[in-house]
Amino acid sequence: MPIPRPAAATATRPPANTRRLMLAAGLTLTAGAAIALLAHQPAHAQDVWPSKPMRIVVPFAPGGTTDILARAIAPELSKVLGQSVVVDNKPGAGGNVGADLVAKAAPDGYTFLMGTVGTHGINKSLYAKLPFDPQKDFAPVTLVAGVPNIMVMNTERAQRLNIRNAADFVKWAQSNPGKLNMASSGNGTSIHLAGELFKSRTGVFMTHIPYRGSGPALVDLVGGNADVMFDNLPSALPHIKSGKLTAFAVTSSQRSAVLPDVPTVEEAASLPGFEASSWFGLLAPAGTPGSIVNRVQQETAKALGSPAIKERLLSQGAIPSGNTPQEFARLIDAEIQKWAGVVKASGAKVD
Repeated sequence: MPIPRPAAATATRPPANTRRLMLAAGLTLTAGAAIALLAHQPAHAQDVWPSKPMRIVVPFAPGGTTDILARAIAPELSKVLGQSVVVDNKPGAGGNVGADLVAKAAPDGYTFLMGTVGTHGINKSLYAKLPFDPQKDFAPVTLVAGVPNIMVMNTERAQRLNIRNAADFVKWAQSNPGKLNMASSGNGTSIHLAGELFKSRTGVFMTHIPYRGSGPALVDLVGGNADVMFDNLPSALPHIKSGKLTAFAVTSSQRSAVLPDVPTVEEAASLPGFEASSWFGLLAPAGTPGSIVNRVQQETAKALGSPAIKERLLSQGAIPSGNTPQEFARLIDAEIQKWAGVVKASGAKVD
């Protein structure tokens, strides 16, 4: 029967480079001396974070607000952390594909998620079964920004139907059920749920067309292949300014500073208490060291507070945050409860 090798024999073996130097000098070490020498060895490169490129997974296609915000902060983090920070788009299932990828990633500080109100507020109530738990499987890092959604319609289509505002839209849709379609960034996103809430509150029927992100949905909306959308304001704003989309109302409780003449849905469609805004934030896999989470939060907050980034986001209709991991965790808990009521009231469900 073979004799097991003592654990200490391998545990105290000096690194290869140290052994080569010792042999060249004609030296040998006892086990105790090896332990003492190891205690003074410099840390391996892999123990120093970050020592390799990092990535921010965006669970939607390029071109939407989630993507815009990730690409705004990625280069800022890269500058201060000394490693490239890559934005990796993984769309599908209302953000669940990308979120699940991060939930199951190694908690080593190299993979983060740009989560949304959909992935971490809505989907827990909307989907019959999720492949991850939005609270238990993630370590919240920081809220990046909050944005209102905005009800926009293809301008040519609106003019052809003589729809000038939200009230006209409701009247036409009620008289022509099913003749308008509603694009969204995917099942369960805030864009989808804002539209479902609008449908339930006004009694109109529109066919829902889910896309793999706001970007491709906007392409079809601008191209006339979709009629209306309750998009996040930052991604819709350029098309509103170009005149290709007409803005009817914002879904927030107050008007947006970048479009002060656009009323709220509550004002425009006489729907008291209507509110369906969006938010976006960084999350890491559960178990990621607190020191890494805190460092990323601090550097993200600094970036969001810099005049250039702050002004850039505000001009797009986003309100930058940068709050603490604890504050972000409390927001997620509150949003899950809030959207459970909205989902129930809207009647929306995804199997």
